[in-house]
Amino acid sequence: MPDTAPRSGVATHCPYCALQCGTRLGHDASGTVVEPSDFPVNDGHLCQKGWTAPALLGVPDRLRQPLVRGADGRHAPVDWDTALDTVAARLRRIRDTHGPDALAVFGGGGLTNEKAYLLGKFARLALGTSQIDYNGRFCMSSAAAAGNAAFGLDRGLPFPVADLGAADAILLAGANPAETMPPLMRHLRKAELIVIDPRRTRTAERAALHLQPVPGTDLALALGLLHIAVSDGWCDKEYVQERTTGFDAAWRRAVTWWPERVEQVTGVPVAEQRAAVELLGEARRAYVLTGRGAEQHSKGADTAAAFINLALALGLPGVAGSGYGCLTGQGNGQGGREHGQKADQLPGYRMITDPEARAHVARVWGTTPDTLPGPGRSAYELLDALGTEGGPRALLVFGSNPLVSAPHSAHVADRLAALDLLVVADFVPSETARTADVVLPVAQWAEEEGTLTSLEGRVLRRRRLHPPPEGVRTDLEVLHGLAVRLGEPAHRYPTSPHQVFDELRRASRGGKADYSGITYERLDAGESLHWPCPELPDGQPHPGTPRLFLDGFATPDGRARFAEVDHRDPAETPDAGHPLYATTGRVLAHYQSGAQTRRVPELNDAVPEPFVEIHPDTAERAGLREGDTARVTSARGTTVARVRLVGSMRTDTVFLPFHHPGTGRANLITSTALDPRSKMPEFKVCAVRIEPGTDAS
Repeated sequence: MPDTAPRSGVATHCPYCALQCGTRLGHDASGTVVEPSDFPVNDGHLCQKGWTAPALLGVPDRLRQPLVRGADGRHAPVDWDTALDTVAARLRRIRDTHGPDALAVFGGGGLTNEKAYLLGKFARLALGTSQIDYNGRFCMSSAAAAGNAAFGLDRGLPFPVADLGAADAILLAGANPAETMPPLMRHLRKAELIVIDPRRTRTAERAALHLQPVPGTDLALALGLLHIAVSDGWCDKEYVQERTTGFDAAWRRAVTWWPERVEQVTGVPVAEQRAAVELLGEARRAYVLTGRGAEQHSKGADTAAAFINLALALGLPGVAGSGYGCLTGQGNGQGGREHGQKADQLPGYRMITDPEARAHVARVWGTTPDTLPGPGRSAYELLDALGTEGGPRALLVFGSNPLVSAPHSAHVADRLAALDLLVVADFVPSETARTADVVLPVAQWAEEEGTLTSLEGRVLRRRRLHPPPEGVRTDLEVLHGLAVRLGEPAHRYPTSPHQVFDELRRASRGGKADYSGITYERLDAGESLHWPCPELPDGQPHPGTPRLFLDGFATPDGRARFAEVDHRDPAETPDAGHPLYATTGRVLAHYQSGAQTRRVPELNDAVPEPFVEIHPDTAERAGLREGDTARVTSARGTTVARVRLVGSMRTDTVFLPFHHPGTGRANLITSTALDPRSKMPEFKVCAVRIEPGTDAS
């Protein structure tokens, strides 16, 4: 139904995850209030974070003036001209001395499409650098690599979320939506759920079947499930023959993963493996969905590909009522990777190495293809290179908090400290902002216009309830101000989101993620538009594409590709010095690095400090009891957390949420091993020891 605004407010969307629940914002005597709308993904419901989102607008430490670090090492407020002049002058000096790639940009998966687009343009034209990537590399990159290879196109869910409500069976590999996106669970009530997770999460508790593998063995399990699907007669041979290629090569790998071998490697009993495939095979409508638990590995792209192989063997993708999908995490995790803030991409999900893509985007930008830099470093590689010989000397951060969210975060802190210039644009003094040379206060979600793209590829309007506080500018205004000071023509960097979106439409025309047929006017009229939505030559409006692949996949021959993948161990496995696996993830009350949710009293009170989940027997061997302070140590560092005894935990595994700063950062211990295809760090498994500690923070 049309997404219309209430009389005293605006219709918009939650500022958190990629589900992008529909909300209505307004004012009453108490201040800003929110209520859920009947938008299809949330159907009149919100999670705890959504209900408390208005509290973000008035946090006591909201940034309201630019800050510049003085000779005494302290931040002092300055006016905007001084702040932007300072940044531009120092950027020019560094570029003149060390070259354009000495300047770098780190973006975020929560930025609107307009901001992500203009940020990529700013980096490549105003700075002239190839060094731009974003925190979505830590989220979606493995599934994106696998999806592009298999289907020729990467969209988190190639079908509407609401389609899941009619499913008979759904496999969730490494996903915990009961905590990460609770309203999604309303669409999973009918289906028999098969959950693959080393932990018995809130989602696993609702499952018909919970497979609990050794951390880092998801790929072996996926190969084993494919083996059973074929050998036990669940393979849709007609579908495989007519709609896919590469099955024989994939099967040569999977044939060696018979159920008993899989049980030996993963710990998942043969009976449970067979039960999972049987549930999927017998279902009239079935889905295979992956999440970060399967993807945040040094073999995450291959693991996602292996689950795609299983879905293809069962004949699910590109069939109405069934399919494969990935549960995108960040609010604009989908749109954020489509329009140019990723190191290897240009707007429209075009590859930056493609001559035709470079020529098209250059025309839109009013320049020539040779002026566009090539691909740069991926997110962790970029952070790792900061301040090194040949690495970036200056970094601009928009919409991210890498000091908490990046792996081996103590090392990242050292690299940030080695910079000649660190500039952070944010609305609160995040941990990264506190270390910056210049801090720029920018508008947040209820104070700006724009668009975001949800996990189902639906382009959504973000609407402004009220202007930002005095002294606060939008990210678009910041980019405009810096670009002009760096010698760029003012018209090249519009400050109107509407104008930027119209340019984004032209830049995306003909690309995989084609937005050219989407307009603010159509969105404001209440149309539901999923990309690709091209502008048609006859002038008629394209209806958008809510369901992809029904008539063929986005490959040259229209067939999906099986991937030839095989299991390999994670970069680290337990040894005598570090005998346990550690895995990380999110909890219901918090979001990402916690820079927002830790400032909301209700959410912070729910989970006020870092904790580590551990089996009682494992804790007893380590001399730990419920509520004790524990030190969890890997080869990279130590984090401090409060012990929670959880009887359903594997005895070889501990779990830590990654939302807290300081000595409680889970990412002090996480691995920097990267997936060779996606450059995803191996967040989800590392080797640790646990022992009594002294204090948690």
